[in-house]
Amino acid sequence: MEKEKLISKWLDHDLNHQDLEAFKKLEDYDDLIKLNKSLQAFKNKDFNTAIEFDQVLTKLKNTKKRSTHWLKPLMRIAAILAVFLGVYFYTTTLDTTISTQSAQKTVIELPDASHVTLNAKSQLSFNKKKWKNERKVKLNGEAFFKVATGATFSVITEIGTVAVYGTQFNVKQRDQYFEVVCYEGLVGVSYQEKETKLQAGDRFLVMDGNIIHEELDSRFEPAWINNESQFKSLPFKEVLAEFERQYNVTFNVKDIDTNQLFTGSFTHDNLDLALKSIALPLKLTYSKTQKTITLKRE
Repeated sequence: MEKEKLISKWLDHDLNHQDLEAFKKLEDYDDLIKLNKSLQAFKNKDFNTAIEFDQVLTKLKNTKKRSTHWLKPLMRIAAILAVFLGVYFYTTTLDTTISTQSAQKTVIELPDASHVTLNAKSQLSFNKKKWKNERKVKLNGEAFFKVATGATFSVITEIGTVAVYGTQFNVKQRDQYFEVVCYEGLVGVSYQEKETKLQAGDRFLVMDGNIIHEELDSRFEPAWINNESQFKSLPFKEVLAEFERQYNVTFNVKDIDTNQLFTGSFTHDNLDLALKSIALPLKLTYSKTQKTITLKRE
C-alpha cells in the first residue's frame, strides 16, 4: 500500500492488523509517532506551547528535505496540532464571565471557595488560570462577597477598587454611583488615589464624583440578598433605576423631581406592593401599560 494511503488511514484510526505492520515499517514512522505524542502533550499542565510548536516546524522542514510527495498528510497533523495549541492558549487566558439579567440573581463559587452573590443586571469576571497567584475579579453592577482567608482579594470597578484578605462586604457600582459596605473583617477602598479603611458596619458612598457620606450600617448582609431593596436619603432616580433592574420595567416620570431624596424600601416579589412602597411616601400615583409604568403627582 502506498505510504500516503497508510498515513491517511492512520490519521483516521482505520488501520487493520496488516496495515499497522506496514505502517510500522515506514522510514518516517518514528517522526509520526512523536508528532502524535505532541498532540497529547497540550493536556499536561507543564506543556510549553512555543517549544512544541517550534519542534513541529522543525520536523516539517527536515521532512521536506527528505521527501515531498507525502508532505500533505504530515502538514495535516501539524494543522491539527496548531488548532489544539490555539484552543489551549485561548482557553487558559480567557476570563470567566457571569452575567445576570433583570429580576435575576445568582450565586458564584470562586476557585478558592469564596462566594459571590450577583444582583440583577450585573456582571462579574475572573481568570481561573491565574487565580492561585492573583485573586482578582472585575465587577460591573452589584455583588455581595464572602471571601475565604488568603492572599489579597481585589474587586475592580470602573470607579474604585476594593481590597481585602478575608471578609464579607457588598460592592455596588452603577454609572456614577459607587458604594462599599463592610459587614465583617476589614476592607480597603481605593478611590481617586486615596485608600479608606472600612471596618464592620462602615459604609463608603460616592455619587456623581462626590463622597456623600460615610455612616454605620447595622445589618449583617445587604437587604437585596433577601429580595428587598432599601434606601436611606438617596435620590429618587436611584430608587427607580434599581426598581427597573429588579422588575424588568421602564418608568415614565411626569413632573417629578427625581433628585429628591428618598428613604424607604420595596420588595422584589410583588410588583403592586413595591409600587405602593415607592409612590405613597412621595404622594405619587402610578399606572401600568405592559412593561411601562407612569408616575405622576396626585
